[in-house]
Amino acid sequence: MSVMNAADLAVFDALFRSVAEEMGEALVRAATSTNIKERRDLSCAVFDGDAALLAQAAHIPVHLGAMPMSVRAALDARSLAPGDVVLLNDPWRGGTHLPDLTAVMRAGRFIVANRAHHADIGGAAPGSLGLARDIFGEGLRIPPVRFVRGGEIDPDLLDLFCANVRAPRERKEDLIAQVETLKRGAIRLAEAEARFGGDALTQAGRALREATRGAAQRVLATLRGGAHTFEDQMDGGHTIRVTLSVEREQLIADFAGTGDQVELPINANLAVTTSAVTYALALLMPDTAPLNEGLRDALVVRAPAGSLVHANYPAPVAGGNVETSQRMVDVVLGALASMTDRIIPAASQGTMNNLTIGGAGFSYYETIGGGAGAAPASPGASAIQTHMTNTRNTPIEALEHDLPLLVRRLAIARGTGGAGAAPGGDGLEKELEFLAPCVVHLLADRREGQPYGLAGGLPGACGAAWVIRPASEPEPLPGRARVEVNAGDRLRIRTPGGGGYGKPS
Repeated sequence: MSVMNAADLAVFDALFRSVAEEMGEALVRAATSTNIKERRDLSCAVFDGDAALLAQAAHIPVHLGAMPMSVRAALDARSLAPGDVVLLNDPWRGGTHLPDLTAVMRAGRFIVANRAHHADIGGAAPGSLGLARDIFGEGLRIPPVRFVRGGEIDPDLLDLFCANVRAPRERKEDLIAQVETLKRGAIRLAEAEARFGGDALTQAGRALREATRGAAQRVLATLRGGAHTFEDQMDGGHTIRVTLSVEREQLIADFAGTGDQVELPINANLAVTTSAVTYALALLMPDTAPLNEGLRDALVVRAPAGSLVHANYPAPVAGGNVETSQRMVDVVLGALASMTDRIIPAASQGTMNNLTIGGAGFSYYETIGGGAGAAPASPGASAIQTHMTNTRNTPIEALEHDLPLLVRRLAIARGTGGAGAAPGGDGLEKELEFLAPCVVHLLADRREGQPYGLAGGLPGACGAAWVIRPASEPEPLPGRARVEVNAGDRLRIRTPGGGGYGKPS
């Protein structure tokens, strides 16, 4: 196959994406934890032999944008013989935060990889998203290690892993599911190679990358010239600032002026920052454009080392992946709003409202949706996950079946979206009752600064949380909190609304 037309490209893009999608569905079925089976906190992708992204499933944006750096780190550190799997989560080798474990396997001429959020990876806090002051308090940091050799899991490494985590049986079964899922992807790519030939598949991968790069450059050509700056603050006054410009057919995202890294779990590494900018550019792409390494070819990300968006070792990074990434999207979209007449929405809730609960023999993690920002003639959606996360909510039946919890309330928080010609979406209100003593950690933002509106639209409401003990008044909690609860205590969380668009009538 010497020349590929649009139909050829569409066929091969669908082929590679279908492999990633099938891996994801297999992982959902094979995993044990609620976090993977129900919330689908996982991502799968296919790469060429040099670790360039070929295709991804429609999974978690913050995972997928950072995963190529992990795959490259795995190849640089370990040779991959047939049947080998490299495992890693190191934030300074392409990882996001420690609970996200990435598994990498060679599949003929290609590479398959998945990333799954484990409900605990050790450390000082159940769920491994506590208020650590350095990376050592956040859990087990894994450099690229050969976890599977010739198709067999290394029992010593598995024992070492399980000895450092809570609920080791659940962690073990989720890890095995990740490994088996990669085998499914390798089988499908082998079938494709037998049908089309390895050379044709390799050529298709190159052509898809070129097509995406070209589509991205055409999008960039429509943006206004000059430097466009936008900034916002995370709770506590931590500034994130970006300046966007287009140079030599690339989007330059310069985070100079962003605050320094801090001894709080809100630092982001360069992989997460790159992922946030990649996601923002992907929003401008035509629906039919493949999403692969060609998109990253059209980007240059500059972030000062030692800053909140390019933290140096050993900074704590648990919330950089889930909170700071959301704020980076807010500032990048804010800058893009002055560069284009295309639809750029107001700020969405700007947080994932991370909730971890640990007790005797269990650890649970979830994120909670909120309001989406409005766009011209398009009100923001209510009670939804936005931007860098794409997880589902945990069904009440599964939550109450698996854990000593009761869901007392789950409702839209009416009136929390910002007013506008198009109003922002409303947040959520969730109330849990504990049936046993637990340790609860909340890692959330937008408790001080409201999600901004655009074109005269009003900002969305901030989020809030309370612990409610029997015969006591509700006790307000900060966005970053640790609290011990007993049977009969309740936790109430109200998530932020999205910003409105246009002046309210």
